[in-house]
Amino acid sequence: MAVIDLSLFELYKIGPGPSSSHTIGPMKAGCDFLSLARQLPAQTLEKVATFEVELYGSLSATGRGHGTDRAVLAGLLGQTPQHCSPAFLDELARNPLTRRVMELGPVKLEIGAQNVRFGPLEHQFPCNNTLVFRLLGRAGQTAPLLEREYYSVGGGFLHYKGQPAEVRGTPAYPYATMADLKRCIAGQGVSLPALMLENERAITGADAATILAGLDTVLAVMDAAVAAGLTTQGVLPGPLGLERKAKRIFAGSQTKRLPYESVLSELCAYAFAAAEENAAGHVIVTAPTCGAAGIVPAMARFMRTRLELPEQAIREGLLAAGAVGFLAKHNATIAGAEGGCQAEIGVASAMAAAMLAQGMGHGVRVVENAAETALEHHLGLTCDPVGGFVQIPCIERNAMGAVKAYTAYLIASDESPDHHKVGLDEAIAAMLATGQDMNCNYKETARGGLAVSVIAC
Repeated sequence: MAVIDLSLFELYKIGPGPSSSHTIGPMKAGCDFLSLARQLPAQTLEKVATFEVELYGSLSATGRGHGTDRAVLAGLLGQTPQHCSPAFLDELARNPLTRRVMELGPVKLEIGAQNVRFGPLEHQFPCNNTLVFRLLGRAGQTAPLLEREYYSVGGGFLHYKGQPAEVRGTPAYPYATMADLKRCIAGQGVSLPALMLENERAITGADAATILAGLDTVLAVMDAAVAAGLTTQGVLPGPLGLERKAKRIFAGSQTKRLPYESVLSELCAYAFAAAEENAAGHVIVTAPTCGAAGIVPAMARFMRTRLELPEQAIREGLLAAGAVGFLAKHNATIAGAEGGCQAEIGVASAMAAAMLAQGMGHGVRVVENAAETALEHHLGLTCDPVGGFVQIPCIERNAMGAVKAYTAYLIASDESPDHHKVGLDEAIAAMLATGQDMNCNYKETARGGLAVSVIAC
């Protein structure tokens, strides 16, 4: 089995919501196609008459609600996810028919929402979320002057047809499963956070100070999303008319009679806050996706404020959470379009449980058990966004995922590790099998579940 050689900063991406597979991935595809087109010879560019991109699978089914069309256009206009401002995307949404200039060297091509086509839900491409970009010549020219097929595979990860294998460094501690990780830790006498840090150095070539600074940036962006959500009121974008709740829930958490009510309400408020920022299309961190981007930030804020843990403990927790996210992506999926919401909220909850266990100073067995328990109790969770917007039930699911992560940690920290019967590898395998059996109506297509029982108006 191939070993995991991903970078932490591929898992923890900074960018605009509301969907990593529908927003960040397509924006990256637009950026890549723009760069590819600019490399064409001048004589080919002179023949270009128009451009089109066709969306397939859940990108087509829920792309309008997720803002896929404007994300594609933003990429073609030179915007990258990490540096694209929400204001830029908002302006594209307000004026979708306005033609804008895509600069291809000497050629200036006008593009707009009219150039984005929504193809069929069911198709023969190898990935559910597929985009096909084409530069077309004048009438009568049937073959595209340039074409590339992209696959948005969840969490903002993007591949294209025929993509060569990327040359990466060899991990210092190779692993593909949780069992491998535990063997490395036991055999080498290294902690889980230290193992993740050394692997990041080996894979990327970055030094420890650079990596730690990057993790601090990730944590800062996460916390900024929580802070913004806690202070913002009003209605979220889109036709659902959904009111923000984070500020009100947080205020209520301060007046609860019983301590445990206050703790749970506060944790829910943090998750609501970041998830609402994501739903508004504002800057968040994929952890592992945009749709689940409220859970790990909520746990980080909870660890910092309620538990008063030092930043080093939170940073080490983020490294442990990354290991869980890597295992889920490598051995199953983190995409709602492939595995339902168990692959997004479930994995994020498992990551947050591992983060808390590690931050509280527990060893790898408790970290694994906490993550497994959180994931196990999300198995079968469908992805059924009402109206195709990452709002109902997505925002509340972030809060429930955070609470389940906390509960999973409490169970794992008090039980005997040797008495825990289900391993994380088995839970991930169950998630994969469940996702494969799940009807496509429940995989981010807005054709089943709440998406059809709730009237989107």
